[in-house]
Order: sequence, then C-alpha cells, then structure tokens
Amino acid sequence: MKKIFSFLAIIGIILASNCSRIPENNDPVIGIWSNIEVKSISRTQKSTNRQEWIFNDAYLGRYHNYNNGAIDVLTDFKWEEEDGVYTISYPGIENKQNDVVTMIKSEDGELLKATDGQTLAIRE
Repeated sequence: MKKIFSFLAIIGIILASNCSRIPENNDPVIGIWSNIEVKSISRTQKSTNRQEWIFNDAYLGRYHNYNNGAIDVLTDFKWEEEDGVYTISYPGIENKQNDVVTMIKSEDGELLKATDGQTLAIRE
C-alpha cells in the first residue's frame, strides 16, 4: 500500500509542476528606458537629473532617479498595458502620480510619450 501511495504522490507532483508554467511576456516595452535633463544653475554650474525605468516581463520594474550622479529615489513599480497604453504605478512613492504613456517609434528611436504629449523616456 505504501508503494502505491508513493507512486500516486510522485505522479501528482509531476502533474502539478507541469501545469504551473508562467506565460511568456514578450511585450515591446520590456527593457531600459531613461530621461536626462540638464539645467544651468549658473554660467559655470549645471545640474543633471537622470530618470531610469527598467521594465521586466513580470509586469514589474525598478525606477531610479539620479541627481548629479547620486541616487535620489530608488523604488519598484508596476506596469500594465491595455490597447497600447501603458500605466506605470509607483506603490512605494506616495507623492508620485501614475504615468500613462504610449510607445512611439520615431527617427530618434523608441519613445514613451505621456498623454499630454511630453516625452517620458527614450529606450536605451
């Protein structure tokens, strides 16, 4: 009886492990996107702000904000896509609004454009 129970347990484990595959996500937004802003503080000094989004295939990602080369913000984000419109939400940052963007291909490369027409990021 122990042999039959062990055999059935092994069969059950094999069947359960074969049924739990994660579907592959080949969304074109997956990758690294960035936005760099350079502001003149004075005639000789400049301030650099770099934002970076790393999209992964599990509908999650990592957001970095660098001010003059030092990390200012580092958090995870969630993203979803519906009819070509991407919504990026930042659950770790209360004062940052969700970004709603579309992906556009141009001569300059691939861009994430916000709904107000501003460029959020460029694919690296």
